Amino acid sequence: MKWILFSLLSPFLFAELVEALCVNVEKANLRAGPSTNTRKTWEVYRYMPFELVKTQSGWHQVKDVDGDLHWIFGRLVSRDLNCAVVKVRQANLRNGPGTNHRAVPWSPVQKYYAFKIIGRQGSWIQVEDAASGKAWVHRDLVWTPGASPAASVAGSQ
Repeated sequence: MKWILFSLLSPFLFAELVEALCVNVEKANLRAGPSTNTRKTWEVYRYMPFELVKTQSGWHQVKDVDGDLHWIFGRLVSRDLNCAVVKVRQANLRNGPGTNHRAVPWSPVQKYYAFKIIGRQGSWIQVEDAASGKAWVHRDLVWTPGASPAASVAGSQ
């Protein structure tokens, strides 16, 4: 009986599991198809996160923060990093986890600014950018693979 119940529920239990990828090189070109002979759709930088859709001939089809699909060569991304990208027009970055902390000197940052996640405290995420700048950002202002791209807010904590 348990096996039947598990068999019926397993598609729903695993439907939300998403494989996350992060760009692990300074710059990477995204393509319209799994080849360098296809149109470049976007140039992204280190720590840009994606959801893996499928793999073909060493290329990964990925979904971005806006829900758009692209292709990226497999060696340009890593499964070993945990990354986030700003999903709102502009986001303030802070010295600590809360609006009572001052903004860092390089704040605010614009949409599509990507980070490596290095810590969490409550609803705040500690991040590090490609230049090793560390800061805190509210989780509602960033997208991480597995989160809905439509669920963005219009503020800049």
